[in-house]
Amino acid sequence: MESKPSADSLHARSAAIDEITLLVHDPNPEVLQGLLDNPLLNETHLLLLLERKDLSAGFLEAVVRRRTLIKSSAVKKALAFHPHVPRIVFIRVVRELYLMDLVQLTLLPTTQAGLKRLAEDVLISRLGQLPLGQKLALARRASSRVAGALLAEGHAQVATVALDNPFLTEAQVLKALSHMQFPAGVVKTVATHRKWSLSYNVRLALLRHPAAPLAVVLAILPHITVGDLRVLSSSEVLPANLRCYVAHEIEKRMSAARGPREKAP
Repeated sequence: MESKPSADSLHARSAAIDEITLLVHDPNPEVLQGLLDNPLLNETHLLLLLERKDLSAGFLEAVVRRRTLIKSSAVKKALAFHPHVPRIVFIRVVRELYLMDLVQLTLLPTTQAGLKRLAEDVLISRLGQLPLGQKLALARRASSRVAGALLAEGHAQVATVALDNPFLTEAQVLKALSHMQFPAGVVKTVATHRKWSLSYNVRLALLRHPAAPLAVVLAILPHITVGDLRVLSSSEVLPANLRCYVAHEIEKRMSAARGPREKAP
């Protein structure tokens, strides 16, 4: 059985439009709940209300249940960015956010990890529909997962920008390189990048990639440990001709380790 609304709640439901502007700052939760049922509550009032950081998750759920209140993109954004937004509310509004609002949401340090991942999923699901200009903008400033997804698409121009993204991680670069259909041109771009070309794990991934140009392979071999070279030489991951180069590199290292033979008297 529902409890009877309090006098404060009833007053808020019927408050005049000028009074609503004051009541959105009221500390009484019952007043705020009553405002949601006031037919004069407009978008401006609601946005002022949603600026409050002390709103409870339950109250935000109540906002979403009033469908007439959440028609505007501004209100949906305010709900998604609220520090106490519950997952159920976030799921309801995140798919309707604008692209750059999603980007901002994924980069905010206050966004909960689980909600950030949901926002990234929405962004990634839209990548195939975006024009080149928007992809380049995303590649430049998006989060690691989104930049990695753009890199994995294999578009040379986008990949060049994504590799310079300050949020891009080694894990995302390796994930992109795990795609066997990755274009040779983009593989070469990774191999010559001033940062990622120095990563040992990236170098190993480049060696294993079927699209790696021979020049890239030969440039990387001297930087790989003998132990890893031996694993590669006995693996069918590399084609036979490249295994020959690996074997040659191993022999060269072993010869250097043994030193020059002493001349016979």
